[in-house]
Amino acid sequence: MSPPPHLTEGLCGRSRPDHFQGVATIVLKLLNLVHPNRAYFGRKDAQQLAIVQQLVADFNLDTVIVPCPILREPSGLALSSRNQYLSPEQKQQATALFKGLTNAQTLFQSGIRDRDSLLKEIHTTLTQDPNIQLDYADLVDPHTLEPLTQIDREGLVAIAAYVGTTRLIDNILLDGRKPILAIDGPAGAGKSTVTRRCAAALGLLYLDTGAMYRAMTWLVLQSGIALEDEVAIADLVSQAQIELKPGDTLTDPLQVKVNGQEITQAIRSREVTAQVSAVSAQNAVRAVLGKQQQAYGQKGGVAAEGRDIGTHVFPEAGLKIFLTATPAERARRRFAELADPSGLTLEQLAQDIAERDRKDSQRAIAPLRKASDAIEVLTDGLSVDEVVEKLCISITNDAQTLSSRCRMQRRIVLPIHAKRTLGVLNR
Repeated sequence: MSPPPHLTEGLCGRSRPDHFQGVATIVLKLLNLVHPNRAYFGRKDAQQLAIVQQLVADFNLDTVIVPCPILREPSGLALSSRNQYLSPEQKQQATALFKGLTNAQTLFQSGIRDRDSLLKEIHTTLTQDPNIQLDYADLVDPHTLEPLTQIDREGLVAIAAYVGTTRLIDNILLDGRKPILAIDGPAGAGKSTVTRRCAAALGLLYLDTGAMYRAMTWLVLQSGIALEDEVAIADLVSQAQIELKPGDTLTDPLQVKVNGQEITQAIRSREVTAQVSAVSAQNAVRAVLGKQQQAYGQKGGVAAEGRDIGTHVFPEAGLKIFLTATPAERARRRFAELADPSGLTLEQLAQDIAERDRKDSQRAIAPLRKASDAIEVLTDGLSVDEVVEKLCISITNDAQTLSSRCRMQRRIVLPIHAKRTLGVLNR
């Protein structure tokens, strides 16, 4: 297995020839043997991550590669098995790597976007300590790893340096795009209302992914295709056109059309609600709609809600929220929203929600999970206004700090899955 040269010859590839060819071969063999639904790779080795992501795309593997945030010591030093070779004094010296990266980030946030200025800041910081020998500092595209002269959307500043005889690597992603807010949670947690309100308050595009899956479910039910006929459903979904249009005011519902037909109310029927988990769990449906959702987020500036937004659709989102409530509270809210219960009792609705939770959390593809770096918000006893206010304050004032703190302090928990899940640690 030989990855493209543009992924292997730069950065660490300059001093470690043929290393990444071996990594790609081993990972490919492992994925083909285990067939995991998800495999976790740390962002600290950004080159390895980019190669594995390209590998999965080139071979059309059904494994989702989940990038894991860099975990750091309180000093900022990136956690690594190599840190054990550093003396206490060298550990302190090694913090210069993160300091150089954060200095470059400060320049970037002040409006500096060109390669020379950003890398000069790295060199200036690291050369102040004679005990640190810089191997390289580079600014590259985070996906192709090709060198950038200027950051238009996003850029990866990657460095490698020797502290004593120990070689350390680190990096930081500089994103010039508008932020992505990802809000996940179970049915009836209030995600749609809260996300829409946050999007309006922050000037972000509201993306109701749940409405997209409901629209596809409505279309499948209308077509008369059996839910077990995944081939026919895949063909139907691939040709469908979904339109989402915000209402004129915050109180107006999001307008939903499929193939030109307005179905805003129809997708909230009990029939659609009962079958949406079965339809959305199908690989073809999630693949088509996932690509549509990711296309919305390419330029950033999106507030999206669903059940796999922070874990699957936008794992790179700057701030992830897991919005939830107790089952009894969620049932009560949903029951109050029904214009015509048609004999449906609160107890029956609670059972429906419990069953939806079970299906969503146990499906093989992109199950309902709280992202490892998401902030859980329990909304029992809180009004919509109170929830939105809390989230908007966090997003506008503390998003970067809060996100960094979560990534530094929270342990990455690998979820139990229907198949196997791989966790690949930073080297």
